[in-house]
Amino acid sequence: MKLILTQEVSGLGIAGDVVTVKDGYARNFLMPRSLATPWTKGGEKQVVQIKRARKVREIRDLDHAQEVKAQLEGLTITLPAKAGDAGRLFGSVTSADVAAAVKAAGGPVLDKRKIEITKAIKSVGKHSAVVQIHAGVVASVKFEVVSA
Repeated sequence: MKLILTQEVSGLGIAGDVVTVKDGYARNFLMPRSLATPWTKGGEKQVVQIKRARKVREIRDLDHAQEVKAQLEGLTITLPAKAGDAGRLFGSVTSADVAAAVKAAGGPVLDKRKIEITKAIKSVGKHSAVVQIHAGVVASVKFEVVSA
């Protein structure tokens, strides 16, 4: 089945790519999750729009990625979360929470799917996460979780 990817799918392609996959994979995984739409002749216009939007969002080049990395590593990020008396959180900190905290601290807008938290964050204190900015450019984001 021929599809147009609407989001990045690891091992398959990025948004705007036209790919051919097996019917079951398309019907049962990609299309229900809105990761792809069926390819049509009219869909070529959609491909152009997706690629144009991707160019606006993506990091321009390696030098720009290095600038973003330096900016991220220089930020002081405080992430408020509900916690008990012992400092244990009610729930855990997610990559979406980290992306929102980076944006609130004056940093760049990050895609939550590019943020990797290696160990579940369930307590207040200083923690870190890894952000894949560009191919070969990885930034370590340090933040402090405080009781709200």
